[in-house]
This record gives sequence, structure tokens and C-alpha cells, in this order.
Amino acid sequence: MDFNSQEIINIIERALKEDICSGDLTAEAVIPDNPHSGGQIIAKSDGILCGIDLVKAIFQHFDERLEIVKNGSDGAKIKNGDVVLTLTGPSHGILACERVALNFLGKLSGIATMTGKMVVALGDEIINILDTRKTTPGLRILEKYAVICGGGKSHRNGLYDAILIKENHIAAAGGIEQALETCMKSIGDKRSTLLVEVEVRNLDELKKALHFPVNRVMLDNFSLDGITEAISIINGKIEIEISGGVTLETIRRYRGLAIDYISSGAITHSAPGIDFSLLI
Repeated sequence: MDFNSQEIINIIERALKEDICSGDLTAEAVIPDNPHSGGQIIAKSDGILCGIDLVKAIFQHFDERLEIVKNGSDGAKIKNGDVVLTLTGPSHGILACERVALNFLGKLSGIATMTGKMVVALGDEIINILDTRKTTPGLRILEKYAVICGGGKSHRNGLYDAILIKENHIAAAGGIEQALETCMKSIGDKRSTLLVEVEVRNLDELKKALHFPVNRVMLDNFSLDGITEAISIINGKIEIEISGGVTLETIRRYRGLAIDYISSGAITHSAPGIDFSLLI
């Protein structure tokens, strides 16, 4: 990821403005002459590191005089007590950016760690763990990056880069066959370049969906018996994605199944953060 891109800079500037606004009153009152300091960011629990390059970008965007040395890279395993980054430079800059940097580092490392745990719990090198659009508004690019650092893969980035016909689309269109027929007519020549996926809630909808040239079917909240039967019906013709209620505790039940993907909103919306501290 390009942490110097305008999209990332906009996120950094918005976060710093939210926290600092007109100035860091405490640092300015306590340290008026702004001496130079040194500091370390230390992990306070085990996990997978994510956001270290973003943290560097945050500090140096605020004050380019800050010197940063990374002691780890995104996607690396970390242990409680590991020093992941050291920095030296103006004290005001270190203190002003501290909370913003740690918030991002903790959140993204938490998502990467949760994803990594999902991958390990599943224990299947063939099946890919996918994220969803259940991300923090404005931070999707970073949270999806964290999923990749944890060993997962990204689903569509948004509504604009793939077609995923879900329950509400089907209801609004008047049924799954109507939805798919209208979709195929609408996309026309774009069919060869667009991923078209349809969510099905039962085997009857699955059988109807298979009459259309879709790329992937999402089996939503299917039982294990239902998934097994669906696999038999599909017979390798299209990709299969499992979704609905997938958690760290339940994902291992899908190990060894002839499916391609498992999507889970939990890896982004329910991932506990990893704790870090910055010590001068």
C-alpha cells in the first residue's frame, strides 16, 4: 500500500485534526521550549503487526524532523514487550501524534490478528478467508489492508467493483430469477469483466441461480448438511462462498469442504484491538 497516497494523507490529516485541532494545550503548557526526545512504541500483547508504515507516515506528516526506525514490518508476528518502532525528534510532535498513531496501530493490528487466528483455526490452505463491507466508515482501505496482512483476502472494495445480488435485491426485483435475468440484460458486454455473485438462502434458490451465468454463489446461513448438498448440486461449475455467523469458534467446521471462500464480518467489526504504548 502507498502510505503517501492522497487517500491515506486525507485520513491522517482528518485524524490529527480531530485530536489536535487548534493545538496540544498540555504539551505546550508543560514543555514550552519543545526539546528533542526519544521514544519507543512497545507491544503489550501478542499478535500480528499492522500499521507500522502508517504510524511512520503520521509522525512524519506532522513533523518531518522526527526520525523513525521501524523494528518490525506489517504482517509480522509480535510478542508482548516487543519494541516495534523507535523515534527521536521534537517532543511536541511525538506527544501530539501519540494517541492517533497508537489508535491506528492497535485497531489495524487487531484486525490482522483476528484474521490470522481465523486462518489458523480453519486450517485449510485451499479455502480463502474474505472480509466484507462491514468496516469503519472512512477507514475501509486500511481495514481491508489489515485483513490481507493477517493472511486473508479482500472481497469487493465497494458497490462499484463487483455485482453481489443479495436478499434485498432479490426481494426488490420480485424474485431471484427476475433479479438475475434483469442483471444479465443490464450488464451486457460487461459480463466478461465483472464478477457476478448471488446470495442464496436455500437449495431452491441455488438451483434457480445455476440457470444463469454467475461466477460465484454465496450460501447464506446454510447448515453443514445444506452446504454438502449444495456442493453436490454445484459440482464444481462455479465458485462457492460461505457466509453468515462465521466466527473464530465456528470456522473450523468448514475445514476440508469443497468450497472456495468463507466471508466473515467479524474479522473487521468485532476484532479486539492490540494494545501498544509509547514511552518517552
